[in-house]
Amino acid sequence: MTNYACDLHMHSCLSPCADNDMTPSNVAGMAFLNGIKIAALTDHNSCDNCPAFFDACRTVGVLPIAGMELESAEEIHLVCLFVTLAQAMAFGQAVAAHRMRVDNRPEIFGDQLIMNEQDEVLGREKQLLICATDLSLEQAVSLVRAHGGAIYPAHIDRRSNGLLAILGDFPARPVFSAAELHDPQQLQRYRRMNERYRSLHLVSASDAHRLCDISEGEHVLPGDIFPVPLEQMEQDSARRYLLHWLDETVLLE
Repeated sequence: MTNYACDLHMHSCLSPCADNDMTPSNVAGMAFLNGIKIAALTDHNSCDNCPAFFDACRTVGVLPIAGMELESAEEIHLVCLFVTLAQAMAFGQAVAAHRMRVDNRPEIFGDQLIMNEQDEVLGREKQLLICATDLSLEQAVSLVRAHGGAIYPAHIDRRSNGLLAILGDFPARPVFSAAELHDPQQLQRYRRMNERYRSLHLVSASDAHRLCDISEGEHVLPGDIFPVPLEQMEQDSARRYLLHWLDETVLLE
């Protein structure tokens, strides 16, 4: 069975806490150079750099996934991934109505650059993106799934904005199929810790905010997620199989 190098949690220069050289094109290019086959762009509370990322990934031959790192009202970080770019952009528009109305101060937080594939600046997001939305955990899950996406808690092994650090354990509702760890060395330990964790698909990702943080192959997905080798699949179909594995509510159509 072939495993696939992946990084399902990366930020671009749209996230204020990311370096400005994390342009969508640079992120895609570094992913390719590092041997990553599947890459997701997940900026804080916005999908606006996903179109440029899709174009850049197609150029270098990496399977792109459009996504977001959504912050719930409880300040829990959640990875949200979508089968199509259109789904992600519609979701991004929906989330914008739930963001806190706080102006960004670039000199303090960062520029929040919206780019095209040629690394040209198209604009700057004026609202600060690193604030919690007013969506509760259950509301966030419902909104993602209503847009056809997969959602799961980010970096549960971290104290900052991790579901376990904030709630103490997974709630009875909503139900998750997967969870993310930042440290891939912790995957087996978490599987042994609790019966609940053994029923989850645990994945790891870089949460890269700098080019040097992007995965170099340490984060992998099992090849049996896909019915045939990834190279033989249409991109939308490959994304759908992966997202179904991460969130059983995503239908295999």
